[in-house]
Amino acid sequence: MSQRLVLRAPHTEDIDALAHLANNAAIATMVARMPHPYTAKDAADFVRRTNIGEIGKCVYAITKADNGEFLGCCALEPNPADDTILEMGYWLGEPYWNKGYATEAAHALIDMAFRTREWVSRIDARCRVTNIASRRVIQKSGFQFQGTGMVGNLAMGGPVPVEWYRLDRKTWLSLKSWGEMR
Repeated sequence: MSQRLVLRAPHTEDIDALAHLANNAAIATMVARMPHPYTAKDAADFVRRTNIGEIGKCVYAITKADNGEFLGCCALEPNPADDTILEMGYWLGEPYWNKGYATEAAHALIDMAFRTREWVSRIDARCRVTNIASRRVIQKSGFQFQGTGMVGNLAMGGPVPVEWYRLDRKTWLSLKSWGEMR
């Protein structure tokens, strides 16, 4: 939870908004595992699979605190090679871009991960090299650039170039001790 947002498990009531917002090539081409077009069936399957734990254990709907409006999703996934490392992902529907919601959701997710999971040593994040807005969210959240690479993208039908960033626990603690400087 944050000042304007609540992060919660996706509900069946989110399916229509999820399908509407996610059915956007500008979003699907920027995230790894979102098909395009994105249908109500895809949304229903996502909600069902999330709620039974098939899609990660830490997947959240991003909603407005004042009215519960669905804005998008965010998640933390463990690294298969090292369970002390999580990877953060997020997306917002286009009507909610450039309002600070993604940064606010990322901060809430990061704070929750480091505060409630003592075993987490670091969080990684990736963004398409062309996704300037996502890069800014990652940078404003304290992540440091690590390198570039290629990652599969379902909507694009193959690998795309990405930038990789890292935030370790010590850096997060330093940022928190300095106050809200992000």
